[in-house]
This record gives sequence, structure tokens and C-alpha cells, in this order.
Amino acid sequence: MRQGDNNGQRRCLVVVPTYNEAENIGKLLEEIFARYTAHLDVLVIDDKSPDGTATLVRRAQEKNARLFLIERPGKMGLGTAYIEGFRFAIRNRYDLVVEMDADYSHDPAVLAAMMEMAKEADLVIGSRYMGNTVNVVNWPLGRLVLSKAASIYTRMITGMPVSDPTGGYKCFRVCSLASLDLEKVKSQGYSFQIEMNYRAWKKGLVIREIPIVFVDRTVGKSKMTRKNVVEAIWIVWWLKALSIVGRL
Repeated sequence: MRQGDNNGQRRCLVVVPTYNEAENIGKLLEEIFARYTAHLDVLVIDDKSPDGTATLVRRAQEKNARLFLIERPGKMGLGTAYIEGFRFAIRNRYDLVVEMDADYSHDPAVLAAMMEMAKEADLVIGSRYMGNTVNVVNWPLGRLVLSKAASIYTRMITGMPVSDPTGGYKCFRVCSLASLDLEKVKSQGYSFQIEMNYRAWKKGLVIREIPIVFVDRTVGKSKMTRKNVVEAIWIVWWLKALSIVGRL
């Protein structure tokens, strides 16, 4: 695989971690490939979903050479899945790599705008909270308050100028991503998004945000746990401490 092509088109890899997403993955893949007919591949990283998610992806692979699958031996966490996807993108010399949820909370139509913005930024974040707006649909009030509070808390502690530091719909330039030491990234869940943003910011990478509408899943179950919330609370202090002592 090579960066770009004869027409100068940038090649993009969309990384989709899955665990029990059989009700969503087929429809999502169909829409992505229908919208983007060239220069965009999808890598599904499945953590041995008992509902047969990987089986559905393997069947889809028979009809689409732009679909890749990594099957892992068990539930290993969101952060490690994305790191594996990033390494795949670096190894195979893609130009862009996108993080996307499998549950349709991230609209595939936004991919075009993210890839366009990546012409002038190293990291593009799909933001639910730009300005004074809150673009979230179907979340219970408690979860919305928790998410918004986490964004404010993260900005206050780290000083990072990102409106939605816990958002998971993001596009990296692969060459810029490769400049980060992925071996040092340890966090999962919400905190993985915070850590990647912080490392990119401290590295001096250009970060831009674009507004998105986040629609909560209508089928399947949320993967957020109490452990994810607790980790997101302390991770900002850990990152700040690493930065102070020069070990980030």
C-alpha cells in the first residue's frame, strides 16, 4: 500500500473497534462504502464479540477488498484497539486515519468534512460542544451533564484548548500521528481520547474542531463503565505531571 495515488488523492483508513455490534456493523459498513467509493478503507478491530460481529465482517470482506478485520482474543479495551489501528495505518502508509464508533453515533457523512479539514490540521476532532451549543441527541440528562462537566474539567486542569476533549470521532494525519510515542499511551475509554489529544497538543500538532451531531445508539448497549469515568478523572493530573517533569 502506498501513500496517495497517481491523482494525488489521500488514502484514509477508518478504524472501527467492535464488541457486540452485530446489529449495527453491517449497515454502517454499507453506508461508508456507498458514500466513499475510493481512497477510503475500513479496519474493524473486534474483541471476540459473542454476538458474531466478526463473522458478519468476514462475510462483507468477501465482497469488498477495502475492508479489513483484526480479531483479538478477548475484550482488551478501546485504547489498545485504536493503537493497533494506528499502527496498521502507519505500517501500510495511509495518509489519514479516522476513529469511529460502530454504533452509528458518528455520522459517516461527516467523514468528508473531516478529511477536508485535515488538509490544514494534524488532528481534526468532531466536537459536540463547540461554542455554546450542545449537539447531543437521545442522551439522558445525567450522562450529558457528566460528559459536559468532563470537558470543562479537562480544559481547566490541562489548559488544552479543545472544546470536546472526550469526543471519539477524530481524524489524524498519519505522518503526524507517527511522531507521537504510541508505546507511552496507556489509558482507555474517555481518558484515551483525552490522552491522545493532550499528547498531540503538547507535541505542537495543529488541532482543529468541526461541529457534529452526536446521536446516542438506538440498538446495542453502551460500553461506558464506572471505571472509564474514574480513569478520566485522574488521567488529566497524570498527564499534567508527566508534562511538568518532561516525561510525556
